[in-house]
Amino acid sequence: ASAEKLTLSGEEKEVTVLFSDIRGFTGLSESLSPGQVTDLLHAYLTPMTRIITANQGTLDKYMGDAIMAFWNAPLDVPDHPRRALETALAMLAELKKINRSLKEEMGLELKIGIGLHTGLVRVGNMGSDRRFNYTVMGDSVNLGSRLEGLNKIYGTQILVSETTWARVENEVLGRELDLVRVKGKGRPVRIYELLALKGEASADQKALVQNFQSGFAAYQKGEWNGAAEIFSALLGPYPQDGPSKLYAERCRALKEHPPAQDWDGVFTLTTK
Repeated sequence: ASAEKLTLSGEEKEVTVLFSDIRGFTGLSESLSPGQVTDLLHAYLTPMTRIITANQGTLDKYMGDAIMAFWNAPLDVPDHPRRALETALAMLAELKKINRSLKEEMGLELKIGIGLHTGLVRVGNMGSDRRFNYTVMGDSVNLGSRLEGLNKIYGTQILVSETTWARVENEVLGRELDLVRVKGKGRPVRIYELLALKGEASADQKALVQNFQSGFAAYQKGEWNGAAEIFSALLGPYPQDGPSKLYAERCRALKEHPPAQDWDGVFTLTTK
């Protein structure tokens, strides 16, 4: 309907990119037949794709069990950061329904990680002169992919870059998690965990965020003992909270081996 926008040369445009991935899918596939793997992916990818497109997202591609999507191209989506975050939350809600069926039919459950970033990209038909596809390219795409992978380190499900967060912070509940320098990038990026839309956040989620941020503030000041106590205390009511586990251990390690006096709070990642 808007063929004039599908140019071969592409255009530079701000988009919000989403990457999602099933945790441990390779190992999971080893216990299933090829037919079962196909059925599993169909049962997962179909509703997830429906959520993306219903929220005005553009499905870029499937990469095995991974999904790449973006907002604000080819058609304009003015509120694309919020649309993308709403999609990520809806995907987690849908996953609970999928898992109920999978547990009954196959005796298994899926876990996923999602990364979101807003930035400038080159968008258009990319590839060779014989075969091409409509996609986005650029450093912003790479960062979105890195954020998805960081969920494994922090024990989280949805990670959001500072650029995206700045556009939606008054509309959602989440917590600042770290200042990281991802592999292949020089400038550190502040990252956040998305937990809920503000109007839908539970009392438990609000309490977790408030107490965690107190610990994180102490951590940023180099108060390892105080921070470790706060994070360890959080594991009582929230024993499965990945970020609290990570920071309790990190603070203990920093207490034994303090960083240099000019420590800037940046955590540098050496792997993707």
